[in-house]
Amino acid sequence: MNPYLAGIGLGLVLLAAFVIMGRGLGASGAFSTLVSVGVAKVAPEHASGNAFYGQYLASESNPFKDWLVFEVIGVFVGGFLSGVLAGRIKRSTEKGPSISVRSRLTFAFLGGGLMGFGAKLARGCTSGQALTGGALLNVGSWAFMMCVFAGAYALAYVMRRQWQ
Repeated sequence: MNPYLAGIGLGLVLLAAFVIMGRGLGASGAFSTLVSVGVAKVAPEHASGNAFYGQYLASESNPFKDWLVFEVIGVFVGGFLSGVLAGRIKRSTEKGPSISVRSRLTFAFLGGGLMGFGAKLARGCTSGQALTGGALLNVGSWAFMMCVFAGAYALAYVMRRQWQ
């Protein structure tokens, strides 16, 4: 898709989220809700006594009461439909010639874990911080995104060697 049209579309989706839901976009809150509900099912005493889990648990502990869960489900469904319509659905692993599939998947898993940990430290994921916080001109969100880009540039040389 044309990146300019995609950017305009994303901006309109963000605007619609503010108008309809009264808040912006984000994904890490949905995962926090699902984890909190899972902990409440396995260890209800621990979840009820923990302030972190308590802020994500509704009185009925139903994760589908959080609209962010539906947002993330919609992202997965929309991404899949986009792949189907563009004919890009196939089983493959994108990697460079000097790295094994196992190493590539290990790096992907570790990178995703670091991003999740960073999202909790930053009090929001890149969609929440960059899109919503950036649109609201939050200084912390702009600082977060500058650090994301600085970290990406710092690691690009090291990671690029894996793709050559």
